[in-house]
Amino acid sequence: MRKVVATEYLTLDGIMEEPGQWSFQFWTEEAAQFKSEELFAADALLLGRVTYEGFAAAWPNMPDTGDFGVRMNTLPKYVVSTTLDTAEWNNSTIIKEQTVEEISRLKQQPGQDILLEGSGTLVRSLIPHNLIDEYRLMVHPIMLGNGRRLFHEGMPKTILKMVGSKSFSSGVVVLTYQPAEQKEQQ
Repeated sequence: MRKVVATEYLTLDGIMEEPGQWSFQFWTEEAAQFKSEELFAADALLLGRVTYEGFAAAWPNMPDTGDFGVRMNTLPKYVVSTTLDTAEWNNSTIIKEQTVEEISRLKQQPGQDILLEGSGTLVRSLIPHNLIDEYRLMVHPIMLGNGRRLFHEGMPKTILKMVGSKSFSSGVVVLTYQPAEQKEQQ
């Protein structure tokens, strides 16, 4: 069974909005290697509409991205959106309804990880259905004070167990969690 892996850029105060405006100053070769290994361990992308539109506008036109760019552009992409009618980026499929059932079906197929990048609204919608198998939170040493947060008030109680951590010379820390067993959450 495949895993859905949510990978997120976060500030120290939990902001995930517009990481392109605050994360680049912390980019290192270590981070590049981590993101490359993560991408090549997946054989599909799962994206919400906003993240999809940003990626679709950037990746097909980005020069000098090497194997990473080829992989981003050729992987199957599943876009959860009730408003998109077309998805022009190579190998893109729109999931308009029955999201939980469709993602459950994708998880049942053989293959590698399904990488859920960004897409905060989608992440929050999948948590109550226990569809996220792993959270990789790249916490950046910056506080913004405002912006959209990944986790917010009103979310269901979810107990996680840490399964890994690594730090980069830039001060970025990657915290990896998986849902704890159901009996532990009661």
